[in-house]
Amino acid sequence: MCNVQEATKQLLDVNLHENWRANQVTESGPRSESEHLQVTIGATVPTGFEQTAAAEVREKLGSSCKISKDWGKIYFDISVESLAQVHCLRSVDNLFVVVKEFKDYQFKETKEEVLKDFEELAGKLPWSDPLKVWKINTSFKKKKKHKKINQNSGREKIDNGQGDKTDEKEDKKGFTNNTLDSHILDYYENPAIKEEISTLVGDDLASSKDEKDEKEETHPKVLKFRVTCNRAGEKHCFSSNEAARDFGGAVQDYFKWKADMTNFDVEVLLNIHDNEIVVGIALTEESLHRRNITHFGPTTLRSTLAYGMLRLCAPQPTDIIVDPMCGTGAIPIEGSTEWSNCYHIAGDNNPLAVNRAANNISSLLTKSQIKEGKVSWSLPIDAVQWDICNLPLRTGFVDIIVSDMPFGKRMGSKKRNWNLYPACLREMSRVCKPGTGRAALLTQDKKCFTKALSGMGHVWRKVHTVWVNIGGLHAAVYLLKRTPQAFVHPSEQDGERTPW
Repeated sequence: MCNVQEATKQLLDVNLHENWRANQVTESGPRSESEHLQVTIGATVPTGFEQTAAAEVREKLGSSCKISKDWGKIYFDISVESLAQVHCLRSVDNLFVVVKEFKDYQFKETKEEVLKDFEELAGKLPWSDPLKVWKINTSFKKKKKHKKINQNSGREKIDNGQGDKTDEKEDKKGFTNNTLDSHILDYYENPAIKEEISTLVGDDLASSKDEKDEKEETHPKVLKFRVTCNRAGEKHCFSSNEAARDFGGAVQDYFKWKADMTNFDVEVLLNIHDNEIVVGIALTEESLHRRNITHFGPTTLRSTLAYGMLRLCAPQPTDIIVDPMCGTGAIPIEGSTEWSNCYHIAGDNNPLAVNRAANNISSLLTKSQIKEGKVSWSLPIDAVQWDICNLPLRTGFVDIIVSDMPFGKRMGSKKRNWNLYPACLREMSRVCKPGTGRAALLTQDKKCFTKALSGMGHVWRKVHTVWVNIGGLHAAVYLLKRTPQAFVHPSEQDGERTPW
């Protein structure tokens, strides 16, 4: 980590001031100022997993974390040199730097007065430090892309029979090699980070002092921006579009930026929840949950939600973790990335699902090989086709079971779940270790699951329920603990067999 921090400090020395070309400053000036720059970062997380995300922030960044009254958001303070580590958090979807927070904003009575206040607000906000963070964040992504292009040029040298050939068009773009310490780029190349190209605006954000631009601009290029308003609450006399329109107009007048709703460089966020207002600048253009999956299925689980479910079970080194209904493999793939000292098994009865999971595993492995520059079969994960009601696993073999069960909406049916759920829970209780085994199971068919669980009280004990929102569906993650009672096969119980 010391190499990462040292490299970050070097990066902070580059282009932190808007007028650095006109007013040359010493190297120690920007560095000294930026090393001590403290900012508040906001993050959107899967609804219901705010506490899990806050725990990850405390564990990995050592920062205290505040959970917003607006569900699905957390806030924490960091120094700018920790910005790269923030992008490696596994539980967050989108990131933004907070410009200003108003905990109890007093709205005027009429729409005209409220919108007028929004217009005046733009010129009163402390934009300087958040914009510095945005510039640093953008240069991170630019240099990451430069490095990725260089890595892709040598992709054909790694022959594992799986990777795609580099697009010839990308090879001809002619990006220059960046001269900064490569440690920060290696750290930023973590799979947690979405692979994207972020537009750098103006030569004042040049990648390093030694980089040579083909075209020298005499005037800085005008930034393009948009304002996005997220509003929750019933007592507002204005709409989200009206707030974004008037506040955005004032931002445009203040900075002389150009408004662009699609090809924007800066996204200003106006988050309103009842009487709480948070103004921020987005640091991600697309959700970080798209980090691992390349082959999607009809019900692909978000990687951030998969991480939250796994973390609920507190995996320990050498644990055997199984997803018996893996779909595209989002849960075991996330597990093998974060908990590499455990062994993860992905299984499904659908051959198409198993094929998708295998392809996603192969893609992640290829990405790892390209990053390391050598062939390495090191992912502790496997994919198997099997019958969930008759798993080819020894009794008491598994430590943790984490799975996204069929909701009966896009996959399966509500009627089928009444037979499937009891059979699944029984078979899971057989392969799970008595006394120490645990399971985290996601379902929207709560009535059916509760009924099935009520008949399994001798082998499963419900510890906790996390209520989540999955694509507008009110679902639940049930955290279960395996009781010490040994599994008894139904055929051994009074000579009777269960209907499933």
